[in-house]
Amino acid sequence: MESFGLLNWTILIVYLIGNLAMGSLLSTKVNSAEDYYLGNKSIPWWAIGLSVMATYVSAMSFLGGPAWSYSNGLGVMMIQINYPLVVFLVITLFLPFFYNSGVASIYEYQEQRFGKKARGVMSIIFMMTQTLSSAAVLYATALVLSFITGVDVITAILVITLIALIYTLMGGITAVIWTDVLQAVILLVGAGIIFYALLDRMPESLVSTLGELKAQGKMDIMNWSFDTHVEATVWSGVIAMVLYHVTVYGANQMVVQRALAAKNIGDAKKSFLFMGFAAFFIYFLFLFMGVLFYSYYGGREFENSNTIVLQFAADYGLPGLLGIVAAAVVAASMSSLDSALNSLATVTTLDFYEKYFMKDASSAHYLKASRWFTVGWAVLIIVPAILFAQSEGSVLQLLTKVGSYFVGAKLSMYALGFFSRHTSERGLLIGVAVGFVAVWYAATQTEIAWPWFCAIGAVVNIPVAIVVSLLLDGRQTELSPYTIQGQKIMFRDQNLAAKDQGWYLIPGKVDRISWLLVVFFLATLAFLYLLTVLI
Repeated sequence: MESFGLLNWTILIVYLIGNLAMGSLLSTKVNSAEDYYLGNKSIPWWAIGLSVMATYVSAMSFLGGPAWSYSNGLGVMMIQINYPLVVFLVITLFLPFFYNSGVASIYEYQEQRFGKKARGVMSIIFMMTQTLSSAAVLYATALVLSFITGVDVITAILVITLIALIYTLMGGITAVIWTDVLQAVILLVGAGIIFYALLDRMPESLVSTLGELKAQGKMDIMNWSFDTHVEATVWSGVIAMVLYHVTVYGANQMVVQRALAAKNIGDAKKSFLFMGFAAFFIYFLFLFMGVLFYSYYGGREFENSNTIVLQFAADYGLPGLLGIVAAAVVAASMSSLDSALNSLATVTTLDFYEKYFMKDASSAHYLKASRWFTVGWAVLIIVPAILFAQSEGSVLQLLTKVGSYFVGAKLSMYALGFFSRHTSERGLLIGVAVGFVAVWYAATQTEIAWPWFCAIGAVVNIPVAIVVSLLLDGRQTELSPYTIQGQKIMFRDQNLAAKDQGWYLIPGKVDRISWLLVVFFLATLAFLYLLTVLI
C-alpha cells in the first residue's frame, strides 16, 4: 500500500488526541464510583442513543459488514433486519425493571428474582462473552492501523488499547458516551464519503450493476427456506436473531448501563428507540456497499476481506480520504472497546469486589478499585485479540458467532425471571447447564447454522429449569414482585403512578410510540422484498 501521507496522519492523530482531550475534560465530573458508572444523570437521550448505536451497530460494521456481504451477498441483511422488534421488546420488558430499581449493575435483578448464585452466573457469562467480543473489536482496530501504516498488528493492538484505556479511566461512563458521539459522527461521515466515492467510480450505472449482481445471486435477500442449516433466511432473521439480539441489547450491561445514565425512564426509552429506527439504514448501507465492492472489484479474492474498504479508499486517491476512513474505523471499534472496559469494571466492582471482598467501603475506594479493574480488563482483552488476528474471515460474522454460544442462557434466565412463577434458583442453574450442553452439541455435532444456537439454548433451558424447579422446590405459593405480573400487582396495590411524563414505568406495558417500531419493521421487509423482485 502507498505511503499513508502527512495529511492522513494529521487527520488520524487529531482524532485520537480529541478523544484523549475529551476524556481529560470530562474527568472533572467523576468524583465518586456512582459518577464512574452512571454519570450524573444529565446526559441527553440523543447522545445516549448515538452511543448505543456507535457501540454495537458500528462496532464491526465498517470492516466486517462489507466483507460479509462481499462473500455471501446481500442476503445476510436478514440477520440484521430485526432491530425494530428487538427494541420493542427491550423497552417494554427490560428497561423498566432496570431503571426503576436504581441499580448500576443490571445483573442485580437476578439476585432479587432468584438469588446470589444466579447473579454470579449471569455476571460471569457477561464477562466471558464481552471479553471475547471486545477482543474482536480490538483486533479490527489494530488491523486498520497495521494495514495503513505497516506497523505490526500486535503493536497496533497495544497502542489502541492504551488510548481507549486512558480516556475511559479519566471520564468514566460520561467520557464513554460523549466520545461515542464523536465517534458516531466520524463513522457516518466516513461511510457517506466512501459510499459516494464508490457510486462515482462504478463503471456502469447503479441499475445495470444491480441487475448483474442479481444474475450472480448477490441480491437474493429474501430466502424463505425453513432449512436450519442455512445461515441467513427470513426465519433465522425474524425468529432466531430476534431472540439473540433481545439478549444482546436487553440483558447486556454494556448497553443498558447507558440507559441507566439517562435523566428519566422516557429518555432511557428514547435512546433505544433511536437505535430501533436507525439500525436498519446503517446495516443496509454497509452490507449494500459490500455487494457493490464485489461488482467493482470483479469478485476478486482478497488476502483478508476485512481490508476491502481500506483498499478502496487507497485506490480512490482523494487526498485525506484514507485518513478519514481510518479514523472512522478506529472510531467504530474504540466506541465498543471503551464501553466494554467501563462496564466490565462496573460489574466486577459491584457484583464481586464490593459484594464479597470489600463491603461498606467508601465511594472513593470503589472508584479507585473500578479504575484498577478497568486496567486489568484492558490487559485481559489483549490476549484473545492477538488470537483473533489469525482470522481472515469477516470480523462482524466472527463477533456474532462468538456471542451466539452464550446468549441462550442469558435469554432463558431473564425470560424465566419475567414470566415464570415457579422457577427456583436451583432449577434455573441446572437448566442453564443443560442448555449449554445442548448448544455445544448443536454447534459441534450438527450442521445447524449458528443463528439458531440462542433459540436452541432457550428451548432446552426453559422447560428443564421449570421441571427441575417443581421437582426440587415444588410450586411457589407467592408471586415474586420481580415478575411482570408481580410488578403490575405491586403498582396496583401500592397505588404507584403507572407513567412518568407519559412513559410507562410498569414492565409489560407498551408505550404508544413503540407500535411504530412494528410498522417500521414491516415496511423494511416490504422494501427488501421489492428491491429483490423489481431489479
